[in-house]
Amino acid sequence: MLKALLTDVDGTITDSSRRIDTGAIECIRSLVDDGIEVVLASGNTSCFMDALCKMAGTKGTFIAENGGVYRIGYTGTLRITGDQGVCRTALETVQAHYRKKGIELELYNPTYRHADLAFARTVPVEEVQQVLTGQPVQVIDTGYAIHLQSEGVSKGTALVALARDMGLSPQDFFAIGDGINDAQMLAWAGRGVTIANAHPATKAAASDVMEEGYGKGFVQAVKKYLPYLRAR
Repeated sequence: MLKALLTDVDGTITDSSRRIDTGAIECIRSLVDDGIEVVLASGNTSCFMDALCKMAGTKGTFIAENGGVYRIGYTGTLRITGDQGVCRTALETVQAHYRKKGIELELYNPTYRHADLAFARTVPVEEVQQVLTGQPVQVIDTGYAIHLQSEGVSKGTALVALARDMGLSPQDFFAIGDGINDAQMLAWAGRGVTIANAHPATKAAASDVMEEGYGKGFVQAVKKYLPYLRAR
């Protein structure tokens, strides 16, 4: 039996315009009311995730910054697993490269990030990867931003650490996601499912692909696998 639900946010419980799918929120609240732990996972900041957890109605456990940060409950200690120092060095390299071309990167909430750094997708991700060849960072294109993350950190590694701190195993989690940054998370969970709009690599890592996309696909997945979920 699966004991907790772990879900990505953008593209998974939203629609194609990044608006929260109300059906997905109703589904999450129903699970929480039944005593099932729901964990939100995103590339966004911890403060954003804290607010989203409150609005969605979960108990406050989340993974943020593509696995670089996680927290258990609203009063839990913020755990930082990423190394922002190497990301900052990498960002300076990228900024210097583009400033020579007269391009200034649009940073996303650098003040509120603890592990990774992110900027707008206004430059080619392949070029960013080439510029950073040899540096100990990952360049992650989530489809919403380009993230610089230290090597070996992902939503999957955060799942392992989070599960340990919760007294669970990654195999106890039912995971749903759509982005390439969700692939490892889905592969390592007890059951990893994706939705119609998912990246091909994510579909390859998943054990099942829903016919519906975005928030409707999330609801379809939860309904299909609800018999396998039970409260701890």
